[in-house]
Amino acid sequence: MDDTRDADDAGGGDEIERMSADEVSGIFARESSYLDRYVQFGVASGRILSVSFPERPDEEAESDHDLLDRIFDYLDGVTDDEFEDVAVALTVPTVQRRVLERVRGIPYGDQINVETLARMTSEVDHTDEDDLNVVRTALDENPAPLLIPDHRVRDGPSAAPPAVEQKLRSLEGL
Repeated sequence: MDDTRDADDAGGGDEIERMSADEVSGIFARESSYLDRYVQFGVASGRILSVSFPERPDEEAESDHDLLDRIFDYLDGVTDDEFEDVAVALTVPTVQRRVLERVRGIPYGDQINVETLARMTSEVDHTDEDDLNVVRTALDENPAPLLIPDHRVRDGPSAAPPAVEQKLRSLEGL
């Protein structure tokens, strides 16, 4: 049986086309006048591998991607997009993954501190300095700042450059 035909017959043809569009792989970048840098990300199999803010984009980077449009609406203050639906490939240790998943849940315009983030993360003791360092390490090594909004953790490091982190905080009134 042809699963594609059955999906089309059931009215699912648009979803198959969207999945194909989401499966685009490559490097995408666009210059942001607000950040005074490029926003660049790598994607493979529909998952974001990394987000960075280089002064110059990768030579192979393309500028046309739906996620770039969403990011620029966010940077222009048009939307307070949480990017919750964007799949991020987290190839980090399990505890760091838990920390970063909690960071994704911090709402636009809100901020917390490292201790609160530790309290929110299972199997992390907010009173243990080693565990707090694991939280800080997860923030510092965040592969997708902005999509995983580490700028909302006020006393933790950010994987974004300091000037970018400050502009993201300012954009959200933090």
